[in-house]
Amino acid sequence: MNVPLWAWLAVLLFIVLMLALDLFAHRKAHVIRVREAALWSAVWVAFGVGFGVLVWQVYGAEYGQQYFAGYLIEKSLAVDNVFIWAIIFTYFAVPREYQHRVLFFGVLGALVFRGIFIAAGAAIIASAGWVLYIFAAFLLITGYRMIRHRDDHLDPEKSRALKLFRRHVPMTNDFHGQRFLIRRQGVLLATPLLAVLVLVEVTDIIFAVDSIPAIFAVTDDVFLVFTANAFAILGLRAMYFLLADLIHRFIYLKTGLALVLIWVGIKMFLKIDIYYIPTPVSLAVIAMILLVSVAASLWATRGQGRRPLPAPESAPFGTASPEDVAALEPLWRRRVPSRTDHQ
Repeated sequence: MNVPLWAWLAVLLFIVLMLALDLFAHRKAHVIRVREAALWSAVWVAFGVGFGVLVWQVYGAEYGQQYFAGYLIEKSLAVDNVFIWAIIFTYFAVPREYQHRVLFFGVLGALVFRGIFIAAGAAIIASAGWVLYIFAAFLLITGYRMIRHRDDHLDPEKSRALKLFRRHVPMTNDFHGQRFLIRRQGVLLATPLLAVLVLVEVTDIIFAVDSIPAIFAVTDDVFLVFTANAFAILGLRAMYFLLADLIHRFIYLKTGLALVLIWVGIKMFLKIDIYYIPTPVSLAVIAMILLVSVAASLWATRGQGRRPLPAPESAPFGTASPEDVAALEPLWRRRVPSRTDHQ
């Protein structure tokens, strides 16, 4: 697939503009309601699907199907990531009006790290094709482990990243609005919101280790790998606010995601030296697995409404009063010119 440089630049510019629009639309801290989340989710899905249609028309059905297969894989794996975010936010009792800001920078970091991982993966595959065997084996093992531990959940308190952050970064015990850093008595301190952001980034990196090999199983084209990742990730914030209170209903989704990883692992093994499974077949199998797992989950939990995760008995962090926030020192001090500067 021969993609000109201007197409890469156009995609990157579009991503930057949409991120800026999203940040402007949510510049004031407020609780994201279901209706607003549904609207933004529809917008992001429309962009992702629309881009796939464009690829289909310009480069043909094969590349269009590869894009949609990759997009579907990334979007479905992202749902599991959304549920992990809900656990993190609930554990830290992050006020809902501050969660969008954390997720905005979390998604921004995810785009950067995914880009690095995709470039590294493409370079490794180009120089050492045998690494595909490792990717395939990794996907099979990961899928098996997901099925075996499908009922396990993240415990933020046991996170090594959180322990390292607390050990090495001075931090206040209170949320100070949407601030990640504050200055108190001349000392620069992190807020709990920054600790949450770090944990969100770490979990996304862990998920990327699964998703990047998975998407390389359905397409070798770096442009399709990146764009499918980007359009799937851009809608994560809206998806979180739409699905966070429905975690209890997707009881079979993790099993479905595990089966998707196992399927793409088998596909990768076969396509190396044995047989290339046609992209329409791969796309149909992935879609069927996800459709069945979601439908079975919703049927088994029919009648259950939206409900948030149970909050901890005692919140690990507090919230600073408006007076304390107003009394904060400027974050970045201006350097006062000395007499020697004028000499």
